[in-house]
Amino acid sequence: MKNWIYIFTIVLFLFGCEQNKAQLKIELAFPYIEVDYPVDIQNSDDGSNRIFVVSQPGIIYVFENKRNVNSKKIFLDISDKVLFGGEQGLLGLAFHPDFKNNGEFFVNYTTDKPRRTVVSRFKTNDTHTEAIISSEEILLEIQQPYSNHNGGQILFCLDGYLYISTGDGGSAGDPQNNAQNLNSLLGKILRIDIDRKDYGKNYSIPENNPFVNNPDACGEIYAYGLRNVWRFSYDSLTGLLWAADVGQNQWEEIDLIEKGKNYGWRIMEGFHCYNPSSNCDTSGLTMPIWEYGHNEKGGWSITGGFVYRGGDAAELVGKYIYADFVSGNIWSLELNDGSAINNLLFNTDYTVSTFGIDEKNELYFANYSNGIIYKFEGMPASVGKR
Repeated sequence: MKNWIYIFTIVLFLFGCEQNKAQLKIELAFPYIEVDYPVDIQNSDDGSNRIFVVSQPGIIYVFENKRNVNSKKIFLDISDKVLFGGEQGLLGLAFHPDFKNNGEFFVNYTTDKPRRTVVSRFKTNDTHTEAIISSEEILLEIQQPYSNHNGGQILFCLDGYLYISTGDGGSAGDPQNNAQNLNSLLGKILRIDIDRKDYGKNYSIPENNPFVNNPDACGEIYAYGLRNVWRFSYDSLTGLLWAADVGQNQWEEIDLIEKGKNYGWRIMEGFHCYNPSSNCDTSGLTMPIWEYGHNEKGGWSITGGFVYRGGDAAELVGKYIYADFVSGNIWSLELNDGSAINNLLFNTDYTVSTFGIDEKNELYFANYSNGIIYKFEGMPASVGKR
């Protein structure tokens, strides 16, 4: 009798595990909201629990974080300034850490005559519900030799500094070798202080930036050797900066960004030699923690995500969730004693252009093709496990 009870208990346990595993699913986050060409999802971390979605042609929309919300409002419209097309447009949004009090936010966009990346600051009205267009203060401008590889992500880490991803300038193979050139801001992660101003600048360079005292380098550079980090994110629990770098011909990669490190492009693509194609010198280079190949099991253009810290899907807690724009694959990547464990979560027909989190750290992603926003639902996660 005891043996039967034991076997029955094991069967129930295994059945429960399979049920739990099968519980994770993708749901429509806001069934009545669509945004044309969504490329960034943000929250203002001010207690309002609003969702902000960046539309690549130059508009930021805002709406309530409720499933049945049926209307959105324009928060910012700079479409008359934005050069939109291909990889160009309004690409990134970040709210000042003290937005609740000062109403300041920052954007990253491309414009023309000449073609360049602009990172600027805006202020909002008294209720922080709408941007004041005339308040724009341009912080940084970077000339773009080609139309592609503009990076685009901007974010604040716990140190209060603004981090900016810049592509290598475009074309193919980084023909100007910008990513390895410390005198160029292209192909980098930059870090600036937006609350202070150096002489002749609308920002200051943090004193502990890695190349601040190097006369042959730009002081804004935090890390370099990157091809086109379209999306990167900060996990405040671990202090890790996760970056997904779009590859060239064969490999997409995920990097953990550290101060002063060289991530190898255009010498390396992923773990592999690119220029030269063999016997390349890898000394001093920091390798990715993960790569995948250009095929249906992998994809052709990585979209970086977030380490999940929400409460709606215990299956994802502590794992980095990311996707591929072309194949529609969505994965989780988990670090375990120095090893990376990668699992395919879903194979979809979505063109996943961006991920984003709300004020409760719930994770969303956008389908570029139809402008719909989705979220993950699974087993509820306890607070202690986040």
